[in-house]
Amino acid sequence: MTKKEMFAEIRKVVIDNAEMVAFIDHEIELLNRKSGGSRKPTKTQLENEGFKADILATLAEIDRPVTIKELIAECEPIAHLTNQRITHMLTALRKDGQVQREYIKKVAYFALGSEDEVEE
Repeated sequence: MTKKEMFAEIRKVVIDNAEMVAFIDHEIELLNRKSGGSRKPTKTQLENEGFKADILATLAEIDRPVTIKELIAECEPIAHLTNQRITHMLTALRKDGQVQREYIKKVAYFALGSEDEVEE
């Protein structure tokens, strides 16, 4: 049970006490504000969106499965990024169904397409 649900249940019990109801309503309002949901993306998240577009363009140009090392060599805009950051972006692109990954001799290769297209 979440805090919000717990406050809602307590509110039902103390509905006759206006002071407690006001307190509970205030706490629920604070929880709603805290969980916001309409937050702006961070500077890094915005940068990553641009890099993802560069990665997709490069994978389209190469038109064959490549390792991250090969991708860095071919794509100038991401050359200064770490392997971990590029892996994170490729994982996000995989979840979106834009990039596929396959392992050949324990080495990950990435190409355009969704995971459903990979024949095993």
